[in-house]
Amino acid sequence: MSKETVLVIEDEPDIVELIQYSLEREGYLVLTALDGERGLSDAIAREPDLIVLDLMLPGIDGLEVCRRLRDNEATAATPLIMLTAKSEETDIVVGLELGADDYMTKPFSPRQLVARVRAHLRREARSESKKTVKTRIERGDVVLDAERHELRVGGDLVELTRAEFRLLWMLFSKPGRVFQRSELVESLTGGDAFILERNVDVHVSAVRKKLGASGDLVVTIRGIGYKCRD
Repeated sequence: MSKETVLVIEDEPDIVELIQYSLEREGYLVLTALDGERGLSDAIAREPDLIVLDLMLPGIDGLEVCRRLRDNEATAATPLIMLTAKSEETDIVVGLELGADDYMTKPFSPRQLVARVRAHLRREARSESKKTVKTRIERGDVVLDAERHELRVGGDLVELTRAEFRLLWMLFSKPGRVFQRSELVESLTGGDAFILERNVDVHVSAVRKKLGASGDLVVTIRGIGYKCRD
């Protein structure tokens, strides 16, 4: 059985060495790139199982790398964990809106990073093997297709990140049922990775924008969470 591959895009050699050592000790094959341009080319050419991406990179910054990765068919669905030394929440929010799956702020625990990598890869393996009875949900002019991993609104194809698709699927599968933010975190991460509950609001905001005029299908229940309108 081949090793799962992790691409680390980080410009600080000491951090690269630490991450590489920690992941290789757990049996992963680790690829490294010290700048955004090399990271992009390696990601597209090698198609790793997961990407660890620093936001502060020389040349092409991490947010632009994230954007281009999600726009490329080869890497659009690859799990991506952001690393940031910034304390501003806006950087994390933008990264999540661009399609990152998770984030860690520097300094970070190598053991925690390994745990998150393992969790995301385990979740991917589960989603590949799991057979879902229901593969299509329609709510008004909104159609979710699990087999194609597509959202169509009024017949038009709308791009969703993997996290956004899972969020909508959970809400739309049980219209009228109120989901707490903690439950929606489960849908975003599979219950294995760490995402703050407030970041659910970021994903919901992004989803509403993509739904356009149908954005009101996602209803806020103040102090609790969200539901799909009956």
